[in-house]
Amino acid sequence: MSVQSFGDKLAEKVRQKESPLVVGLDPRWDHLPAELRKDDHADWAARAEAYFEFCRDVIDVISPFAPAVKPQAAFFEQLGPEGMHALHRTICHAQAKGLLVILDGKRGDISSTGQAYAQGYLTPRDAGGAWGADALTVNPYLGQDSLEPFVEVAEAFGGGIFVLVKTSNPGGGLFQDLLANERPLYAHVAHLVEQMSAQFATGSGYGAVGAVVGATYPAQLQELRRAMPHAWILVPGYGSQGGTANDVAAAFDSLGLGALVNSSRGIIFAYEQPAFREAHAGRPWQQAVETAAQKAAEELRYATRASL
Repeated sequence: MSVQSFGDKLAEKVRQKESPLVVGLDPRWDHLPAELRKDDHADWAARAEAYFEFCRDVIDVISPFAPAVKPQAAFFEQLGPEGMHALHRTICHAQAKGLLVILDGKRGDISSTGQAYAQGYLTPRDAGGAWGADALTVNPYLGQDSLEPFVEVAEAFGGGIFVLVKTSNPGGGLFQDLLANERPLYAHVAHLVEQMSAQFATGSGYGAVGAVVGATYPAQLQELRRAMPHAWILVPGYGSQGGTANDVAAAFDSLGLGALVNSSRGIIFAYEQPAFREAHAGRPWQQAVETAAQKAAEELRYATRASL
């Protein structure tokens, strides 16, 4: 039985939703709605339950506007075993709602350790996997052999990986912009990503190996779209980090595919923003999140080719 490739799954979901929006699930205790944060002295189990309830409700209201969500593992890991259980439940709920799940774990290691990470995170649960995420963010610093186990497992089960190429944080250039053979380091990583992705590209023209390229560097985003024609690009930095819909437009191909744009705080904590707080005064917090997701999807649809 053939398995649909991750590149094709993404293309199908983006076309279905007419949206490239990915909603980052970054639950933070101090920012949760008051109704979920009833006791600031709550133990790990109570906080983990609140995290799940928060993410569940976010998933429910944003699902019409986004093909995928991106849980940030760190915020769940912070709560210990109870938090990891909440992460597992969040992944399951998102997939039950028809969303792809990109787990933001930034894993990467050599040999058997990398294989364990890959099998644990990317093997589907019905095939014996523990987490069953659809994709995982991966750190390439240890070299090609550290990426190969992730590519192998992803290809076997129709999953994907997103390799850190040019990140959105201000300090990313400290290493990523260093010149090697007269080219910045990020360009060498992009070349490897393109090689790996082109090898397994299917009907959509995209393979299982994608790249993370920040919206805060629009010139490099345009450069890297050209350098990686077979790689999906996951674009963080849109919204709260300052990237605009116009900044991310260069990440898309001529058919409106090839890029996913992540927004986390700007959507999931929309009820904290003055404009949404005023417009949604007296209404459930979920409505502000829903409105923010719809607005982001519309902005991206208008400024990019994602509506084609």
